[in-house]
Amino acid sequence: MKNKIIITASALLIALSTFSQNNAMTPPAGYKYNSNFDVALGVGRDQFSGAISWVRFYGIGKNKKFKIGYGLRFTSYFGSNQNYITAPSKIISGQTGSKGWFPKLKNFPENLDTLFISKAQVNALNASINLQYSFSPKFDVGFNIDAVGFSFGAKQSGKFISSIRLVGMSETQTASVTSFNLLLVSNNDIGTLNSEFYAIYWFSNKLGVKGGFIVLFTEYTTDNKLTFDNNRFRNKSERMGMIGITYTPFK
Repeated sequence: MKNKIIITASALLIALSTFSQNNAMTPPAGYKYNSNFDVALGVGRDQFSGAISWVRFYGIGKNKKFKIGYGLRFTSYFGSNQNYITAPSKIISGQTGSKGWFPKLKNFPENLDTLFISKAQVNALNASINLQYSFSPKFDVGFNIDAVGFSFGAKQSGKFISSIRLVGMSETQTASVTSFNLLLVSNNDIGTLNSEFYAIYWFSNKLGVKGGFIVLFTEYTTDNKLTFDNNRFRNKSERMGMIGITYTPFK
């Protein structure tokens, strides 16, 4: 795990060094964005992620300070000794759709099973929704979230820990990365979805350093239907620290 983090961090530093050659300090009138290219590293307890993305922004209003955009993001997640919990909202809280947006108020702990995976690795390519606000030519804040896409990764063997002990059910279960990703809000979500809350400081006209935190959902589907006729299990990597670089070549 530590070696993977060092390698990924080194790649970020090399990219930062390359991009820093674009050192014009005065942004064009209107401070308009066109396309952004990002590299980001997220680090949490026994887990980390790397992501590369492209975003096209459109300024709104007279000053174009508020921007909305769409993009593509490729995320790779690595986790050690991670607990994947029952995913479907209907099982977790007995609610679906908008009624499942606030699951913490309605969870049924007795329905929550766990799939313990010692070495999780998930890759996802998703379309993203992006919001950003410019406080000044040097400082932006923003939020983005994956909307729809697909995931892939190697099959894993996990330890199934059930809330209900069923006779004849194997403790060891084989699981695959859930292939389809879709943003449906909270426990209604399907698959692997990444999101960032961040701030960007622009060192030059085209190069910025961003920092913040990541909320990343990853998901596995077991080969067998288990208790409550469920085979989907989700890990919520909440508030992983994030650092990255943003490059906008057409600014």
